[in-house]
Amino acid sequence: MALPVAFFAVFFAWPVAAIVARGLKTGGSWQFGRIADVVGQPDIRHVLWFTTWQALASTALTLLLALPAAFVFARLDFPGKQALRAVVTVPFVLPTVVAGSAFLALVGHGGLLDQLWGVRLDTTVWAILLAHVFFNYAVVVRTVGGLWAQLDPRQEEAARMLGASPFAAWRKVTLPALGPAVAAAALMVFLFTFTSFGVVQILGGPTFSTLEVEIYRQTSELFDLTTAAVLTLVQFAAVGAVLGVHAWTVRRRESALRLVDPGLTARRPRGAGQWTLLAGVLATVALLLVLPLAVLVRRSLDAPGFGYYRALARTDGGTFLVAPVHAVCTSLQYAAAATAIAVLIGALAAAALARRDAGRLVRGFDALLMLPLGVSAVTVGFGFLIALDKPPLDLRQSWILVPLAQALVGAPFVVRTMLPVLRAVDARLREAAAVLGASPWRVWREIDLPLVRRALLVAAGFAFAVSLGEFGATVFIARPDNPTLPVAVARLLSRPGDLNYGQAMALSTILMVVCAAALLLLERLRTDRTGEF
Repeated sequence: MALPVAFFAVFFAWPVAAIVARGLKTGGSWQFGRIADVVGQPDIRHVLWFTTWQALASTALTLLLALPAAFVFARLDFPGKQALRAVVTVPFVLPTVVAGSAFLALVGHGGLLDQLWGVRLDTTVWAILLAHVFFNYAVVVRTVGGLWAQLDPRQEEAARMLGASPFAAWRKVTLPALGPAVAAAALMVFLFTFTSFGVVQILGGPTFSTLEVEIYRQTSELFDLTTAAVLTLVQFAAVGAVLGVHAWTVRRRESALRLVDPGLTARRPRGAGQWTLLAGVLATVALLLVLPLAVLVRRSLDAPGFGYYRALARTDGGTFLVAPVHAVCTSLQYAAAATAIAVLIGALAAAALARRDAGRLVRGFDALLMLPLGVSAVTVGFGFLIALDKPPLDLRQSWILVPLAQALVGAPFVVRTMLPVLRAVDARLREAAAVLGASPWRVWREIDLPLVRRALLVAAGFAFAVSLGEFGATVFIARPDNPTLPVAVARLLSRPGDLNYGQAMALSTILMVVCAAALLLLERLRTDRTGEF
C-alpha cells in the first residue's frame, strides 16, 4: 500500500487541499464563515439545485431506458450479441466532450433535427438529460446485467409453478435479488451526472451550470478562489455520502447472493413479449447511442474531399500554436504514460486490498480510491498548478503533469477490474507455493499473475480509454503547444465559424475511433468474470 497511498496523497489530497486552503485562508486565518455566505447566494443555490435535480432526473431516465437492455443481455441469446455489447459500451469510454459534440451535431444549430423538422434542443435541459443517458447507459447494462445473468432462473420458475404471474414472480423473486445491483448502478450514474462537466459545458450554454461547471467558471473566468473552494467542499461532502452508500450496496451484493454460471441462463427469445422487448432495445440503442455518433461522423464529412480532416494538418486557423492533428499523437503518448502509471498504482492497491488479512484501515482505502472519480477534476487540475510549483516537486513545465492527472482517473478502474479476480484466487494455491519454498515475489509471479493476466489487460484497456478522454483537469495543465484531443475539441467548439466547428467534429470522430478500437480489443480479451464494471 505504500506506493498507492503516497501517490494519492501527493497527487490528489495535496492539490485539492492546496486549492481549498488558497480559497478559504486569508491573512493566516481560516475564513469558514465564507462557506455560509457563498452557499447563501441565490445564484449558487440555483446551481446546487440544478446540479442535484438534473442528476436525479438523469439517473431515473437512465434506469428506465437501460434496465430492459440489462435483461436482454442477461437472459436472451441472439446473433450479434457481443458486437452489440461493444456498441453499447462505446459511449461510456468516450470523453464527455465527444458526447456533448455528438448531441450538438444532432440537436444543435444546423443539426439533424434542425434540418429535418426545424427543432433545436441545445441549451435545453432535455439535451443534457439525453446526453447523460447516452453516456451512462452502459453502466446500468453492465452492472445490473452482469448480476442478472448469474442469478439462478430456477427460483423465478418455481414461483411461476406455484401460480405467480410473470410480473409477480419478477417483482417478488428477481427484483429483490437485483436490488443491490440496481442501487449500485443508480448511485454510480448519479455520481457521474452530479459531477458532469463536459456535457453541460457544451450543451448547457449560459443557461445551465452544474457545480463542476461553476467551479471552472469561478476559477478560470472570475478568479474567485473562495467561491470555488466552498463549492469544492460541498461537492466533496456530497460525493463522500454517495460513495458511502455505494460501498454499502456493493457489500450487500457480494455477500447476500448465490450465483451460477452466466453461460447457463441465456436462451433464445421466446414468445411475442421477448421478441418485442428485444426489438425495442435494439431501436433504443440505434436512436439513442448509434444515431448521435453517426451524425457526428456525417458532420465531420460535410466539407468536400475530407476538407475538415485535411484542415487539421494546417496551422493557419489561429486556434493552436501547432496543427490540430498534433493533438492525436500528444494524446496517445500521454494516455500510454498514464496507463502505465495507473496499472502500477492500481495493481498494487488491488493486491493489498485482496488480502484476506487486510485491516480495516486498508479496506477503508478502497473507498478513497474512488474519490478522484467524484471530486472536481477542475479543482485537481488547478490544484496541480498551485501545489506542484516549487522544489522538490516543481512540475509545472514537465510533460508528466498531464499523465499524472489522467492516471488519477484511470487507477480506480484498474482496481475495480482486478480486485474481484484477485479475491477469487484460491488462497490455498499461494499457501502451497509458500510451503514449497517460493518467495512472496515468486508466488505472485507463478500463481497470481497467470490468473489475473487477462484482467490486467482489460484494466489497462479501460485506463487507456479513460485517460485518453480526460478533460476536466487536463484543460488547466495541458500546454498550448501540446493540447490533448478533448482540449482541442473544446477549443474549436468555443470559436465561431464553420471551419472550427467542422474540425471539432473531425477531431471528435478520430477520438471516437481510437476509443472504440481500444474497447473492441478489450472485448476480445474480456471474460464473464473480468468484463463487468
